[in-house]
Formats: sequence, C-alpha cells, structure tokens
Amino acid sequence: MALPLVQEVHFPELSIPVTVAQMVHVLPAGPIPASPGDTLYLSNLDDIIGARVFTPTVYFFQSNTSNHETFSTILKTISDALANILVPYYPLSGRLRETENGKLEVFFGPDQGALLVEAHSEMGLDELGDLAVPNPAWEPLIYRFPNEEPYKLLDMPLVIAQLTRFKCGGFSLGLRLCHCICDGLGAMQFLGAWSATAKLGRLAVSPTPCWDREFFHPRDPPVVKYPHTEFMRIEEGSSLTRSLWQEKPVQKCYKITREFQVRIKAFACQLVGTPSARPSPSPSQWNTTTTTTTFDALAAHIWRSWVRALDVRPLDYELRLTFSVNARQKLLDPPLKEGFYGNAVCLACAVSKVSDLVNGDLSETTSLVRQARLGVSEEYLRSTVDYVQVNRPTRLEFGGKLTITQWSRFPIYESADFGWGRPLYAGPIDITPTPQVCVLLPEGDANADGTTMIVCICLPKEASDRFREFFCQIEDSTIMT
Repeated sequence: MALPLVQEVHFPELSIPVTVAQMVHVLPAGPIPASPGDTLYLSNLDDIIGARVFTPTVYFFQSNTSNHETFSTILKTISDALANILVPYYPLSGRLRETENGKLEVFFGPDQGALLVEAHSEMGLDELGDLAVPNPAWEPLIYRFPNEEPYKLLDMPLVIAQLTRFKCGGFSLGLRLCHCICDGLGAMQFLGAWSATAKLGRLAVSPTPCWDREFFHPRDPPVVKYPHTEFMRIEEGSSLTRSLWQEKPVQKCYKITREFQVRIKAFACQLVGTPSARPSPSPSQWNTTTTTTTFDALAAHIWRSWVRALDVRPLDYELRLTFSVNARQKLLDPPLKEGFYGNAVCLACAVSKVSDLVNGDLSETTSLVRQARLGVSEEYLRSTVDYVQVNRPTRLEFGGKLTITQWSRFPIYESADFGWGRPLYAGPIDITPTPQVCVLLPEGDANADGTTMIVCICLPKEASDRFREFFCQIEDSTIMT
C-alpha cells in the first residue's frame, strides 16, 4: 500500500527525569591566537537581533554493544574532540559582551571555554516514542542554567553541550550553539569538524575555519538602498497575534513526500492539468517556471494555509513572510573565503494582503516568495549591513509575520556521526516559544531517499486542525489519508 503524500506524525507527551552528574569547562587543547583581554569583531549580520539567540538541537544515538564502550569513554571522546577543535574554532571558547551603541563583540578571559554537562536518565530511548520529529518534552536534554533569563547571551559559554545517558545504554547530545558565531551552514561546519575529530581520534578540520567578520564591515557613510520591510516595526492591527498567543500553541509535524512537493510546485507554476485544460505558457512564463523552486511553492502554500487556519482579519491587512537566504554564492567581488562559518544570510521578505492570500491563486503567492528570494543580491546584503548600522533593531518584530526556517538544506545527520553511526534523530526540539515560526526538517530515516521532508508548525489547537485541512489540499482535493 502506497504511503500518503502527507502524513501527520504524532509524538507522545512525556516527562523525562534527568539528573546532572557533573559540569566541566572544556578549554582549547592547545595555544590559540588570543590572550585574555583580546576581542574579536562581530559583523552586523552576526549581531542582528534575530541572531542574538542560542540554537538548541539534540542528537540521539543507539547503544553500541559491539565494542562495549562505557559511558565515561564516550564522554571523554566527546570532551577531548571538543577541546581539540576549540583550537582552530577558538572564538567559540570566548564570551560575548556589549560595546558602544549596544553592539556585541567576542572577548577573551581566563578559564572560559565551552561547557560540557554529564547527565543520566532512568528512562530508555524506546520510552521516548517515535524519534522522527521534534518533541517539546525533550527539553530536559538541553542544559539551561538555573534561573537563566530568556535570550541571555552576555558572559555565557558559546557552546553548551549536555551528554545524557539512558538506562538502555543509548545516549543523547543536547547542544546549544550561539547563533552570533555561526549561521546554519557554519554550525554544520563546526559540528562536522567536532564529530570527525571524535571519530578519528585526532584533529580533523576541513575546510580550515575562517573568521574574517570584517568582510561585512559597514560602508562609510552607510548606504541603505532598500526599505528592509523585514525589520520594520508594524503595529499589530489584525487578529493574528491575539489568535496565536491567547492560548498555548501546540506543535504539529507533517511528513511530506517528494511527490507532494512536486505537485505543489507544478500547481504553483500553473502547469497542472492536460494541455487542453490550460493554454500553453508564454516564453516569459516558462522563464518564471524554471526559476521557481520547490521552496517557493511550498513556502507559499504553508503561508496561505496558515493564514486561512487562523482566519485573520481584517482582509485588507498586510502580512509578511520572512525566510533566510544564503548569500555566500552571491558574494563575487570579492568572494567569501572558504571555511567562513559566520552569518552570511539575508532575511528575504514577501508582503501580501490577507484577502490575496485567502482568495488569490497559489501561483500569485509563489511569485511573491520567488521575487523576495531572488531580490537578495550582494547589494541587498550590503544594504542590510548598513541598515543595521544606522537603525540597529533592538527587539524581535512579530507583527503580521510568519518566518519559515529551512533546515532541510543542512546536512545535519551526516555532520553528526561522532563514531557511533548516524543519529536516530538530529534537529530542534521545541518551536512553541515562537509560534510564528515554521521549520522544514530533513527526514531522519537512514533508508529514506532524502527527498521526504518534515514540516513543523505551531498553532492553537482549533487552528491546527484547520491548518491540516488546508495544507493537505491541492486544487480543492484532499490528498492526505
């Protein structure tokens, strides 16, 4: 029997008892090119308000009974590898502090380093349910300091890792990595170096990490050529925020097949149906079709389904869809150096009235997403850097906004083989604290063909039921079984 094109993946409600055994500060294993009192510059892309967070992820590993490794051996392997890679990735052994105008920088003091926490649980991995999708109940597997303030960054270790042993012999690695230091691809580079070093038992860094944050130094004087609607503060004049925050949202996950993605893209490009059913596209339409990506169509479909599910009013209110665009390949004169692991992404922004999202065609919304994506150029990135220099946003803006984060493009499973095989799950845990975010994840099944994707989104319970209904419809036909 063929699998459904869209399948909701459920996860259990759990309470995971975790006991912390010890906390160890991991220092670089050798000399680094920084002394106490030294500082490092962070670019405006690193220092932007949306990057002032820790990105929490968790990785589950099965017990390896073949080599009879003890948990203390696993802990030492992880710790030694971390100490080794903190030499070439030495900025991650520092701390953040504010300078003039609230800008952040990395500074170095004595005995800083990363934090490694040893913990254990009396549960087994098989008691955690299906390890296919993120579960907010996994939160105890990520270390947080007692009474830690939300969004606290200053004077915090920039790498916080918790290794938790389960009674079955399996274990998890919970990781918090400061987004100011790495974007998604940079984090994969760091994680890949850490895991390769653990696996080989010696330093394995490829490519050589490159700091070079001065590459994105603002122009003098700053030249802001675009309105940068993505950062604009918009007074909430719709029912959106009230609908999302009036009750605790629930996290829902949907597994979507490659066929579903192909159908969405085809319909968005106005190419669904027989030749007799639709006129032949003009050359300009074919050009649009060839530059429209699956992400463009899927993001548009998610945005429309989300707005419909929330029944946003008034209909003439303008909403925003934002998403990150990797700008590395757009930087040509000069190009970024190989091994750069800092933030090199721009926030693209599509804008549409509620009425157009609810009553318009998918192709029209897809075109808005496509235009926003293609609008991110080298000049747009430089304008972003200058905009932050002049205006420096100090708070996250949620007014009328949905943000889609595309983790599906990251080799997160491939980057996390520390010598104990591919993780059972690799990715985030809980997106409910920011319910105006949708996350696209790669499927973790090692036997999958790599084309299936997980869509995670948070909505109030009633709205989540409506979202499923709208999301599973293409051309007014329900395709979920």
